[in-house]
Amino acid sequence: MFPAQANFSGCGGDRQEYTEIDWKAYMAEVEGVINGTYDYTQLRGDTGPLVYPAGFVYIFMGLYYATSRGTDIRMAQNIFAVLYLATLLLVFLIYHQTCKVPPFVFFFMCCASYRVHSIFVLRLFNDPVAMVLLFLSINLLLAQRWGWGCCFFSLAVSVKMNVLLFAPGLLFLLLTQFGFRGALPKLGICAGLQVVLGLPFLLENPIGYLSRSFDLGRQFLFHWTVNWRFLPEALFLHRAFHLALLTAHLTLLLLFALCRWHRTGESILSLLRDPSKRKIVSTLFTSNFIGICFSRSLHYQFYVWYFHTLPYLLWAMPARWLTHLLRLLVLGLIELSWNTYPSTSCSSAALHICHAVILLQLWLGPQPFPKSTQHSKKAH
Repeated sequence: MFPAQANFSGCGGDRQEYTEIDWKAYMAEVEGVINGTYDYTQLRGDTGPLVYPAGFVYIFMGLYYATSRGTDIRMAQNIFAVLYLATLLLVFLIYHQTCKVPPFVFFFMCCASYRVHSIFVLRLFNDPVAMVLLFLSINLLLAQRWGWGCCFFSLAVSVKMNVLLFAPGLLFLLLTQFGFRGALPKLGICAGLQVVLGLPFLLENPIGYLSRSFDLGRQFLFHWTVNWRFLPEALFLHRAFHLALLTAHLTLLLLFALCRWHRTGESILSLLRDPSKRKIVSTLFTSNFIGICFSRSLHYQFYVWYFHTLPYLLWAMPARWLTHLLRLLVLGLIELSWNTYPSTSCSSAALHICHAVILLQLWLGPQPFPKSTQHSKKAH
């Protein structure tokens, strides 16, 4: 969320300073844990109660000490600048292994998004921390280190729940790689790490920890929405609308799993072995993107949830009618929508139109992995 004094409608060269939004709240929340409070219902900051899982607490506790109890903002910004560079490196490694995105697109990823730079270095949100762990997890999956990949995926979830949008794709990949019984140990890694990280809080108040850190029904404020500004506020807040979005989300995931993620000519029940690197990336990125499209609300810092995946989604599976120019136009309109503060009905509508174009070309475009059914040796 961005305060009124921070106007991001332009993307010019005026230097923007740090603006306090959530950093002090993060520090107050972890300070409560440092002082001995393990009941999640008693942990809160200036912006409200602590609503992130235990991994967030541990990582930001480290930042608390590294920044002189959260007071050294310049040090925090330097740390997040390094985090930004690490994110780019991990994303470039993913793209290098898939060989599907033209080099000129990386200029957009590095230089053209003022909003993303702001989220990392000027606002110090926890979203980039979760995403760098997620991209590290994907790199490990591409290296066939499935156990470590699941471990870092779970660690990313423990920082912020948005990473769960990748979970349907990861589940599909685990089943296709190992089968149901073989996937259970990997799923056990994901679940076990959550238990270990949350153990001090689970022992103190298990219901309080689970209800606060994994609150799937949390209500969002209409004031901050980027994607649903054109709706009446009453409809935006209505539970029936939320249920409709969830139904559409699950339906589209099922359709992609049945019709797009498995190789042509093979039954979904014939679980595959050794999915290609392109298939891993395509499945995970598409799973997350579908969740973004049907989110109950998107706030400005949520842009990093999928910004670095957009070039792959647009170029890896291009429909013939989507030229390079049109793809760049889609990227530009998405960037403009996220840079409009406060959001308007037009900016929200433009964002949905761009999302619809990407979804349509993901559905109609060629599969980004070979149709060959030749199996290689299963990774350990």
